[in-house]
Amino acid sequence: MKLGRFKIRDRIFTGVVNGERVIDLSKTAALLSEFQMLEINFSEMRFLLAHLGKLAQMLEVAKDNCIDYLLADLKVLPPLADPDKIICIGLNYNEHAAESEMDLPKEPVFFCKFKSSIIGPEEAIIIPKVSEQIDYEAELAVIIGQPGKHIPETQAMEHVAGYTCFNDVSARDLQFRGGQWIKGKALDTFAPLGPYIVTQDEIADPHHLKIGLELNGKTMQDSSTDKLIFNIPRLIAFLSQLFTLETGDIIATGTPSGVGFTRRPPIFLKHGDEVKVIIEQVGELVNPVVEEE
Repeated sequence: MKLGRFKIRDRIFTGVVNGERVIDLSKTAALLSEFQMLEINFSEMRFLLAHLGKLAQMLEVAKDNCIDYLLADLKVLPPLADPDKIICIGLNYNEHAAESEMDLPKEPVFFCKFKSSIIGPEEAIIIPKVSEQIDYEAELAVIIGQPGKHIPETQAMEHVAGYTCFNDVSARDLQFRGGQWIKGKALDTFAPLGPYIVTQDEIADPHHLKIGLELNGKTMQDSSTDKLIFNIPRLIAFLSQLFTLETGDIIATGTPSGVGFTRRPPIFLKHGDEVKVIIEQVGELVNPVVEEE
């Protein structure tokens, strides 16, 4: 399934993308009260992520009576608006560590962003007045479905609901000034996300996906998730030793080589640019770039 959040007129709803149409889950579920499934809040993405099996059951029952809309008539919102955590992994591709002139990490390096950083497809990345070095980073994001603490690597994938595209936008001058990465990472609009959450059953192997980024139509990053230093089970096991992973938590798994600050001369985002993250089987995430007013 491709799960998303959408807006039609003044109403926001969760839906499943079915070709060129989107099934309205809460309105469809409301027709099925006789099946006693309404203990799940079908309007909340985090409830859906925790109950994918029951969601699939509801869709099967309602397959001939779904309430749906044309995708073209809807505004696509970020698939998650208020996650408990946005955890970003740094230096998780060998070539990116090398181009950054940093040693390979012995354990995952991570930092966090805030929910105020999140924007959806076609929403603008804002160049803040406090920075002149805004960079892009294409990343595969893992979405947690089942919560857990001290999760063994062998069971880690059981806690994954799905995947989406993520752009770890970074203000390099702020990031490297004083060594506080979060200062350059957690600004407003610095976590473009989407367009949809592709559920785990749709992705045979998340560690063999092409991942790339285009800037104004030019390829800047071109790699594969098979080059991750720490794979998804390792990341989940490591992070869950430190804190409980909750339903809807986002783990952005790191970016491959080709980022702007390592180029000679450096390439930073500017007003009028368009950035596109492309991940095989997951989707394309497009965002324009504008200066802060």
